[in-house]
Amino acid sequence: MSSGNNSYGDIHRYEPARESTTAAIAIVLLTIIEVVFVGVFTYGLATGWGLDPFGNMYLGGLLALIFVDLAFILLLYRKEFLPDVMIVKKRRRKWEDLYVREEDVHGVEFGGDAWENVKRAVYPYYKR
Repeated sequence: MSSGNNSYGDIHRYEPARESTTAAIAIVLLTIIEVVFVGVFTYGLATGWGLDPFGNMYLGGLLALIFVDLAFILLLYRKEFLPDVMIVKKRRRKWEDLYVREEDVHGVEFGGDAWENVKRAVYPYYKR
């Protein structure tokens, strides 16, 4: 981190998207292929390819191709057209990770009131 004055929710790093033309052309081509796959899949469902065992496997393969193609479209879009943003998050203090109450952060005195310790050992939710 560059400095210690970053508060919660501050944008620490912002890099604008590259927006390359090659990625845009690839996304358009993959979208056209996606529309073709969806059209063939819809035609296969409408004409009853799923009733034949081989047609059912063909429809399953088409559905897999549809989702793989969609994954590549989303991957390219996320990588090339969304900005890279890093937002500062506040680190919790160690005693919060250990479920220690705020008033017990610095510990308790050794020994103390023996009767309080017995009550707390018997009933852990006992309030002082």
